[in-house]
Amino acid sequence: MKSFFMALQFLSRLTVVKQTTWSDADFGRSVVWFPLVGTLLGAVLCLLYHALGYVFSGLLLSLLVTAAWFWLTGGLHADGYMDTADGIFSGRSRERMLVIMKDSRVGANGVIAFFFLAAFKLVSINMIAPATLPYVLLSVPTAARYGTLVSIFCFPYARETGLGRTFALYGPSYPLVRALIPALLPIVFVGPAYLLYLGGAVLISLLANRQLVRLLGGTTGDTYGAVLEFTELLLLLAAAA
Repeated sequence: MKSFFMALQFLSRLTVVKQTTWSDADFGRSVVWFPLVGTLLGAVLCLLYHALGYVFSGLLLSLLVTAAWFWLTGGLHADGYMDTADGIFSGRSRERMLVIMKDSRVGANGVIAFFFLAAFKLVSINMIAPATLPYVLLSVPTAARYGTLVSIFCFPYARETGLGRTFALYGPSYPLVRALIPALLPIVFVGPAYLLYLGGAVLISLLANRQLVRLLGGTTGDTYGAVLEFTELLLLLAAAA
């Protein structure tokens, strides 16, 4: 269970057991629990949606759910999304893009990208029928985090060192197969329709990472977060449509 608690602590604010020290091997093994962390995040969002729905409605309720979504993840993936936007939209060389992405400061491209990310998430959540939204909130975070395993294990890493490389080097054998079991948990509550979300997340991850590898020569920890956020966004847009 140590690897699960590490995944929970790393990907969210839902810390149950505080991990202060861990080995690279422990960190690598935690990836198989990423989809389950997504399911827990989705469950919390569903509870918040129902609880807040007694007091708020409409656009304000959607705004609160969207804000809670970003807060629960600690902004981890959104930060990678902004850094990636700063890099790939800089118009610089591949090497310079990677340097820009590593800069802790956020540029104009990152701010603009995050604005539209948050805006489209907010509007999509508001457009989804109230009876359907809890199923969407449970499905999207889980499917998107399974897509992250595609980012990690199906594409080369762009840098010699980095947190993302640790996942790839120390991840367990057959990680996509092992992670598929927890990734299928929402099907119990959502039904077979959940497979559309899961398949969509895998396809989006494959296409997005292929483009990133073409631009950057590989993936990074920032692009993992960027693809996850992009996947969630497209899945929400599809559900709204």
